This record gives sequence, C-alpha cells and structure tokens, in this order.
Amino acid sequence: MMERVILRVVVKLLAPFILLFALYVQFHGDYGPGGGFQAGVIFGATFVVYALIFGTVTTRRVIPGWVPRWMMVGGLLLYAGTGIAGIVLGGTYLDYSVLARVPTQGQHLGIALIELGVGMTVAGAVTAIFLAFAARER
Repeated sequence: MMERVILRVVVKLLAPFILLFALYVQFHGDYGPGGGFQAGVIFGATFVVYALIFGTVTTRRVIPGWVPRWMMVGGLLLYAGTGIAGIVLGGTYLDYSVLARVPTQGQHLGIALIELGVGMTVAGAVTAIFLAFAARER
C-alpha cells in the first residue's frame, strides 16, 4: 500500500475527522445512538486503517506501544474508580446519584465517566490487538 498515493492522501486527510467523529459518538451517547464501545471501535479502527496504509513501523512512531496499554489500564481504572467513588460517597458500587449534589447531575456525570472508561479501554484494545497480530512473523 506504500505506493498508493491517493489512499495515503485520503487517510491523512480523513483520519482527524474520523477521530473527531469518534469523540462526537463518545460524548453524544447519552442523548442518541453511540457511547463508549462504539466510539472506542471507531477510534481504534482509525489507527488500524492508518497502519494498513502506512505500515506498522510508521504507526508505532505515531502511537507507541505503551499508549494502547495505558489507554486500557486508564479506562479500566476510570470505570472501577467511578464505582468505588459511589461507595466512598455513601452509595453503592456504580451508584451515580451520589457523585453530585443533585442526583440527576450525578447520574449524568457517572454515565459520562463510565462511557469514557469503556471508550478508552476498547480503543486501546483494538489498537493493541491489531498491532500485536501485525507484528507476528509469517
């Protein structure tokens, strides 16, 4: 794919917009279709397409191997931390209503944090799995 100039230009032009769309899906998930899983897959798929067009060596320069691992760990900690915050603040695990003074605001905050954690974990996992398989020798 390295000699396909049109594909290289199109991916370079569209990748930022695809990532922006992933963020839209992430933060619009409360009010419409979308959420953390869908946004994470879109985000991770952007790096997969980038790797298919530019190669895994170039992709690893753009997103080093530690970034997907930290995304997975950070997403899991954010998810679990939101649940534990509910316990610490006097509720139950994943009880979002205690996260703010007004219960409905706490629920919105809790859902946003949980979905962000899921999105980070899925994006990191998709990217890490693809790069692991791409690094294997035939």
